[in-house]
Amino acid sequence: MSSEHTESDGETPTNVASDGSLRDLSFTEPSAGRSQNVESTDPTVRPGVPDGITLETPDYSIRSEMNDIETPDEKTWFMELDEAVIQDGRCIQCGTCVASCPSDSIGIGEDGLPELVKMCTGCSLCWDFCPRGGLRYERQWKLTGGENNVSGAGDPITEFSATVTEDWRSNAQDGGVVTSILVHLLEAGEIDGALIATESDDDPWKAQSTLATSKAELIENAGSFYNQTMALGNLDLDPDAIDGKSPDEWSLALVGTPCEIEGIRALQDFGWEYQSHEAGVRAIEYTIALMCTKNFNYQRLIGDQLEAKRGIDLSAVEKLDVLHGKLMVYGEHGEMILEEDIEEFHDAALKGCDECADFTGYCADLTVGSVGSSEEYSSVIVRTEQGMEAFELTAPDLEFHDLEDRSAIGRLQGWDKKQAFESLERPFDPDAPRFIDYTDHAEQYGTAINPHESDH
Repeated sequence: MSSEHTESDGETPTNVASDGSLRDLSFTEPSAGRSQNVESTDPTVRPGVPDGITLETPDYSIRSEMNDIETPDEKTWFMELDEAVIQDGRCIQCGTCVASCPSDSIGIGEDGLPELVKMCTGCSLCWDFCPRGGLRYERQWKLTGGENNVSGAGDPITEFSATVTEDWRSNAQDGGVVTSILVHLLEAGEIDGALIATESDDDPWKAQSTLATSKAELIENAGSFYNQTMALGNLDLDPDAIDGKSPDEWSLALVGTPCEIEGIRALQDFGWEYQSHEAGVRAIEYTIALMCTKNFNYQRLIGDQLEAKRGIDLSAVEKLDVLHGKLMVYGEHGEMILEEDIEEFHDAALKGCDECADFTGYCADLTVGSVGSSEEYSSVIVRTEQGMEAFELTAPDLEFHDLEDRSAIGRLQGWDKKQAFESLERPFDPDAPRFIDYTDHAEQYGTAINPHESDH
């Protein structure tokens, strides 16, 4: 091969001699007066589309025009969860989809609902773990319980009516048992903290998830809220949240609604990594379910029904309670501000709650609620050995006796199940596979297949 440099038809580089050797580098002087004038503009503002110009952003369907690859039916995207559950108004705001995402592609929008914050990879996990989507929650009861019925979802080990004897109970809900159990677990070193609900700094009576790591924080936040916190969507905890311990050493308790407990149990059953939520998912060692027939949309209940429609000054409200089929609102001095049938607030309830048959939290270590016990007492159902140990740790500071009215819990559980059977569009089958294929769900609920390819 000849080493002689041969010029091509293209332009000869200015820094290359005819023999192919490099000349000394020289740079072209920049043109004067032709660059964009940035001195009179704000350098922090990105240039946008000029006035009068309209750009047509292509829809997601352009993806199918760029290649001939069809999306396999078994690959489920967040857009399909969005279509079937969130946009259909069936989201129960448990946050399981956020925690399950291995690419942190799902976040929480300003409306408190899950939303896509970056590209979806189509891994299907958000669909699989959604209790109103792919998770057949009644199958999760059996899988959690196992054959010995002491791992959750089995027959109760024992049941009590209990109340706290300490002075701080006055601000707690019913008997204050949940807070007392958490305090005793914390002081015994069994847990490093507890994921509980606290009131938002910005919106009165709006719940938000928080990690309490001291007795004072637990007592300060005693009481109940009646809107979801997306608790499982907030497991991406600060790695320095627990002093002196790395995340893989954490031990936490979770207080939540039955659907949230179903979600965390399902997540923990698999060895997959859940990105920034991984440590939080694995750290949950104690679960306490709050008896629940339905939860509410914050704006529709607090803003529309209580504040706007009934003229209640939210700053004067000290406590909310749902008991004996009534919604009760108490003032700063314990006076009753409102007592009204809960059915009057049906329009504020989350639609997806109608499909739930899990009033008593079958997957939890402990279930606590007011049904079945007299005023100022809590009903406590112990379902697991872990739950029994937590109750025994707390018992010396409780006043308790056998559960007063098991039939009251049974009746409400029966009502809840009947409601679910009437609302579910799919079969209720505790022996079927844990996960429901999106194609099966779409057929039963009439939702679209691959909505992202139809410009969702």
